[in-house]
Amino acid sequence: MLSFIQSLMNDPEVWDVTLLSLKVSGIATLISVLIGLPFGTFLALSKFSGRSVVLTIVNTGMALPPVVVGLAVAMTLWRSGPLGDFNLIYTPAAIVIAQTIIAAPVVTGLTAAALQQLDTRLQLQLLGLGASIPQMILSLWWQARLPLLAALMAGFGSVISEVGASMMVGGNIQGQTRVLTTAIVLETNRGEFERAMLLGALLLMITLLINYALTKIQQGGARQR
Repeated sequence: MLSFIQSLMNDPEVWDVTLLSLKVSGIATLISVLIGLPFGTFLALSKFSGRSVVLTIVNTGMALPPVVVGLAVAMTLWRSGPLGDFNLIYTPAAIVIAQTIIAAPVVTGLTAAALQQLDTRLQLQLLGLGASIPQMILSLWWQARLPLLAALMAGFGSVISEVGASMMVGGNIQGQTRVLTTAIVLETNRGEFERAMLLGALLLMITLLINYALTKIQQGGARQR
């Protein structure tokens, strides 16, 4: 077993797959935060007709089946699709697009929920003290930083472990679009269960370390409150 683990760790393909997993999921999470944080803030602080409908759609999007997202993105990116001319299908960019669609509603919904839990009088107090709208929003984000970090962790967790959409839009091409989750499926289909289990353990370890680091930051912020 030990020799097998060593051979796995010395396999360049394993490291290529791992780095690509971190790259595409990291980029997708970053884009999701750039979309979800301001949009969730807008939904939490604004009052407009149809707001509850939009929140319902966002909350429903938090449970989007990855295979459905993969199918929709694949149909859009296929050569016969509306974005087929960009030749993005079966590329890492296609995986990023699919994972962003999966993670963005998660970040948006949890951001809106976090800010809605704050005392509404805090907004009035900040504005009354002369804060501008951007300054008020930054202050609210700081007050809600613990659940906002939880939203970041949830967004990352929803994509790093995702397999259906990545398989459909990426094609699991060796050296190009194969990530840890699709590699695990491939090894399982080959009957290489030991290798699949070790790749799964590697994925869990990476997820654990990243979430541990984010949790340390989160709890450090909790002690400062």
